[in-house]
Amino acid sequence: MFTGIIIEMGEITSVKMRSGGAVLSLKAGEIASDAKLGDSISVNGVCLTVVERKSNMLSFDLSDETLHSTNLGALKAGDRVNLEPSLSPDSKIGGHFVTGHVDAAGAMRSKAIIGDMLKIEISAPQKVMNFLVEKGSVAVDGVSLTVVDVLSGGFTIVIIPHTAKLTTLGFKGAGDTVNIEADILGKYVAKFLNKDRGKDMGFMNTLMSEGYIK
Repeated sequence: MFTGIIIEMGEITSVKMRSGGAVLSLKAGEIASDAKLGDSISVNGVCLTVVERKSNMLSFDLSDETLHSTNLGALKAGDRVNLEPSLSPDSKIGGHFVTGHVDAAGAMRSKAIIGDMLKIEISAPQKVMNFLVEKGSVAVDGVSLTVVDVLSGGFTIVIIPHTAKLTTLGFKGAGDTVNIEADILGKYVAKFLNKDRGKDMGFMNTLMSEGYIK
């Protein structure tokens, strides 16, 4: 579990393809120093497990599914990625709960400078849009953000200067792919409201017929 507060950006050193997936290696600072084998690290919002650590270098296994459903499959040496370690018992919850299980990849439609801020419009598939609400939370490339507007097939976010400086969202532009994860709490609410709706209505009808509710 993560919070969407990026600690630093790492730099990809290699992506080596192999049967069933790939091995992604990167160099980092603080996160690499603190990491241990088996630790979970969010890389552009994708929860990955450290399988090798050498000095400031970390390596992760990527499945075919991850390569095809996220923007990690398009990474190459020299690219920068957002990094966040998993929550510990004494971690502060500065953003919102992010699982690291990306719902879908989207794309930046536009990026505009408004004062000191960056307003970004992102396209997203319907399976993501179903869980987005204005003023709700969303993770974009692992960054915890607030949905400003919900549009047809997309949404807008506003990036403050600090976030622009410390994450990939500051230099990505129109057409670039981003990983999107809708708020897990919103998913649970939606599931609760839709679960066995027919059975719920049958129960309500029984209560009405017995005179318990009118």
